[in-house]
Amino acid sequence: MSEVIAKRFSENLRRYFEASDLSQEALAGRAEIHRTQVGDLLRGNQMPRVDTLIKLAGALGIEPKDLLEGMSWEPAGQEGTFKIEPPKK
Repeated sequence: MSEVIAKRFSENLRRYFEASDLSQEALAGRAEIHRTQVGDLLRGNQMPRVDTLIKLAGALGIEPKDLLEGMSWEPAGQEGTFKIEPPKK
């Protein structure tokens, strides 16, 4: 299931990244993370740590919650599930 979350995170990140005037290298520099990590996150190949999520949001000039848009957790006894909403266009 984490692949679904990584994919949705990457969609959110990509939307804000593409709206910025930043290159991947510039975003990485502003967020103080490696450029290859930015690429992996944009492709959905990696899940960010909380500190990385906060750095990316700050570098893009948005709130961290914006990168989590459309994702939630629904507890259900012993086996909860992630809820993923379609991305906003």
